[in-house]
Amino acid sequence: MIGLGLVSSWVLWEESRENRHLAHLELRIDYAPDNCPGDRPLAINLKNASQAALIDLQWQIAAYRPGDSTNLAERLYETPRYSGPADLQPGADWQTCLPLPPLRSGYRASTVQFRAERLQGSFSR
Repeated sequence: MIGLGLVSSWVLWEESRENRHLAHLELRIDYAPDNCPGDRPLAINLKNASQAALIDLQWQIAAYRPGDSTNLAERLYETPRYSGPADLQPGADWQTCLPLPPLRSGYRASTVQFRAERLQGSFSR
């Protein structure tokens, strides 16, 4: 019973540590068709402001009209999960261009703001 308690405590501590590091990531997503290829018009800028190296990062992209709280990115079974760099040192930046998520009918990428949601990552110890 004590062993199970120790394992549970360790898992909770590890999850808390990851969440603290994730809170220090600065991830900006901009619709930038002039700066990115046509099939990947989202400019991604990531800064690792945590004290640990980022080993793995995944997220989903949401789309909102300014001032609205309804996510306009369709959540389909095949909705992509986006991935970041394999190794991003503390203080380092990473940029890339990624494809758009599918948007609800009637909305254009140029009229919405994109945000990263459901971030999951791991960091070095």
